[in-house]
Amino acid sequence: MAHLLEALWTRLGGPADQGPVDLAKLTRRSVPNDSVAASPGATAARVDVALPVFAIPPQALLARLDAALAEDGDVVRVDHGQTPNYRRYVARSAVLRFPDTIDVDAFGAPEGTLMRIYARALLGRSDLGANTRRLSRWAELLANAAR
Repeated sequence: MAHLLEALWTRLGGPADQGPVDLAKLTRRSVPNDSVAASPGATAARVDVALPVFAIPPQALLARLDAALAEDGDVVRVDHGQTPNYRRYVARSAVLRFPDTIDVDAFGAPEGTLMRIYARALLGRSDLGANTRRLSRWAELLANAAR
C-alpha cells in the first residue's frame, strides 16, 4: 500500500525530492506548509524552532544527525553527499506517506557551530504543523551537542 501511495504522490506532485535550496538566501513559502529551525543568527527567515549554538564542529554535528535519522525508516538522505556541511532528506508521513524535503546545513561561527534546517511539503497548502513537529523532534535529538 505504501508504494502505491508514494507513486500517487509522485504522479500528482512530482518527485518527492524537491531539490536543494540555498539556505543562506532562504525565502519562506506564502502557504503554511514549511518550517524552519535555526541557531541564533543563522538565517534571516522566520524561525519556528529555535536551535542552540552547538559545541561540536559542523561535520560532527551532521554526523550525529545522520546517525539519529538512520534509525527512522521514514527519512532517507537524498543529496549526493559531496558537500560536507550539507544534507538533504526526504521524509514521509507514517500513514499516508506524504513526502517532505528537508535541507540542513551547519557552519562554523565565532561562537560555535550554527545550524539551519528547512522542511517543506510537496503537496497541499498546509501540512497541519507536521514539519514543525518533525523539526522539534530533530532539535531534541541534537540538544546534547549544544554549548
